[in-house]
Amino acid sequence: MPSHRRYVHTTPGRAPAIPWRYFLNNKRPFFHRGTASFFATALAALSTFMATPSAWAQSANWPTKPVKIVVPFAPGGTTDILARAMAPELSKAFGQPFVVENRAGAGGNIGADIVAKSAPDGYTLLMGTVGTHGINKSLYSKLAFDPQKDFAPITLVAGVPNVMVVNTEKAKAAGINNVTDFIRAAKAKPGTFNMASSGNGTSIHLAGELFKTMSGTYMTHFPYSGSGPALLALVGGDMDVMFDNLPSSMALIKSGKLKALAVTSAERSAALPDIPTIEQAGGPALKGYEASSWFGLLAPANTPPDIVNRIQQEAAKALGTPAMKEKLLAQGAIPSGNTPAQFTAFINAEHKKWAQVVKASGAKVD
Repeated sequence: MPSHRRYVHTTPGRAPAIPWRYFLNNKRPFFHRGTASFFATALAALSTFMATPSAWAQSANWPTKPVKIVVPFAPGGTTDILARAMAPELSKAFGQPFVVENRAGAGGNIGADIVAKSAPDGYTLLMGTVGTHGINKSLYSKLAFDPQKDFAPITLVAGVPNVMVVNTEKAKAAGINNVTDFIRAAKAKPGTFNMASSGNGTSIHLAGELFKTMSGTYMTHFPYSGSGPALLALVGGDMDVMFDNLPSSMALIKSGKLKALAVTSAERSAALPDIPTIEQAGGPALKGYEASSWFGLLAPANTPPDIVNRIQQEAAKALGTPAMKEKLLAQGAIPSGNTPAQFTAFINAEHKKWAQVVKASGAKVD
């Protein structure tokens, strides 16, 4: 587990006060610990005092060089699409390049771990997902990082429904026109349908596992390094079905290369109003089915709060512009831009929710 660095919260322009009230109120008086204790503590307080102005200066001048946004999946997926939509907006706002770097693998865990272990100076950010920060802690028996303790949430960028898509030609050959047809065909040939995902532990994977559990079907799961390569395999006919994030599948659905059977959200998507939800299309067995995705910016734990707040404010401004709203909504993404405190509470709630889904599905990754 990575070590946790502590950041001293202070008011800019004001040195941190030595906590004398602590000494007065402590049941074991401070001076009872001896002269050595007194000088050790005084020295620590002085060190903090001396170091704080430097931290203030770094925060005030940030950024003075390019900022990296790590995408923990391969190019072409929704995580990558949203990061590349945000990067130029943040570059304009801060006057320094925000560069997207894809570090795919292990269901997003490799890229997330890189950011968790990076310096908390605002120069390395993560485009996290429901997988990296909602699902994986319950799905993986061992993680090299803690999704809740090792990050400073900045803002939720967008929420998206997933969409159940099949290869158009293969669906036509099998007589699959809707979710009921798919369940019938899958039950007729258990294990012969191949289910693609963007990686173990992603919402795309878990949406499929939840579908399998509730519908009583069995498909063989094939995890890829991201939605991009998984979609290529689906379009190419190597895969049969995928519960992809809607933005990355939208163009293929509109071009006719993929057939959308249903969205995984509780309500229909405004981007595909004619496509039913899985609950609506699947009958009584799928009542209550819901497995949507989300994506948000995070920094390493102990990143100065003023840097976190400045990024959140500029991200929220960008997400609130008519052009950005129109762009994201057209792809099926719902922009957010909430505060760091709101995003933190949201992540904590998502951990509880997905822990129940993982348990119900029986999915586990060692």
